[in-house]
Amino acid sequence: MSSEGDAVGRPPQAAAGPDGPREPRDRRAPGHRYRRRILLAAAALGVAGIVGAEAAATGHGGAAPVRAVAHRTASPAGEPLREVTEPEADLLHTAEQMLLRDCMRDRGFVYEPVPRQPVPDARDFPYVIDDPEWARRHGYGSDLDRKREEISTEGVNERYFRSLPQDRRAPAIAAANGSRPDGLSARTPDGLKISRSPDGCQSQAERGLYPDLAAWFQARVTVDSLPPLRGGQVIADGEFRGATRKWSACMNAAGYAFQDPAAARAALPPPDRPFPREREVAMAVAEAGCARSSGLAETAARLDRKYDTELREKYGHDVSAWLRFRLDALPRARAVVGADAER
Repeated sequence: MSSEGDAVGRPPQAAAGPDGPREPRDRRAPGHRYRRRILLAAAALGVAGIVGAEAAATGHGGAAPVRAVAHRTASPAGEPLREVTEPEADLLHTAEQMLLRDCMRDRGFVYEPVPRQPVPDARDFPYVIDDPEWARRHGYGSDLDRKREEISTEGVNERYFRSLPQDRRAPAIAAANGSRPDGLSARTPDGLKISRSPDGCQSQAERGLYPDLAAWFQARVTVDSLPPLRGGQVIADGEFRGATRKWSACMNAAGYAFQDPAAARAALPPPDRPFPREREVAMAVAEAGCARSSGLAETAARLDRKYDTELREKYGHDVSAWLRFRLDALPRARAVVGADAER
């Protein structure tokens, strides 16, 4: 599981992130074109994995996940908590990957740790592309999608999994995820029950950093669910719709007849058969310019902060638990990484 709260649609077995053990390809999450679309209002959390594990952690179609928590939050006792820093998030991720590697080795399999951000230039634009310079470099991110897919399909864990005899693949998945997707459960804010095994190496690795695995799992499931909830609230807001109409008029004037940014995403071809680069870049640059001139970028950012605050207050218990778990795990993560360096 990535230490960052990634919230995209996944099969509802567990809340593992894209750098953890993954089932075979035909049961993976929706493709890159889906993940390039505007953030929607629902997501299922599920198992990720060994297959394609190098496609880790941040970015869906050239986009890093929206932070579920970005501000100081008060614990139930009133003590201020904070989100971990980027270097601290890297530390937590690295330690978890090392623990996952060691567990898989103890069970007779190989797992190579993967970086938290394998495509560093990946960014998230959940409502509209609003950075013209990024758009000039990457268009809608099809180049980053292809890079992520290449990392996924050609990485060492993918090759290792494919090299296993057929009768060893199921045991490898069971070692990573547990034999049955039950025993550990949590509920999303909208009531969906998420279950997974507490016995697989993914759970064991997390338990090494977050000893109260059941409470950690519930906090993680809640926090991972907040970005799509927030996104749905923003998109449904009348201010957002009004700014979108101005954005659409700007895009029409530039030669692009899209009602909203979601329509622009839907018009994109798959990343393996993208528009010619000049066409993709021109359209993305127009979107970014119109996002700024129409006020859509500013409106989306302001509404995102507003609904983020409301959701963090509504689910404050789990948000505070999430923050505290991560902060408390830092000394354990340092010990794991330090011990590994001394081997």
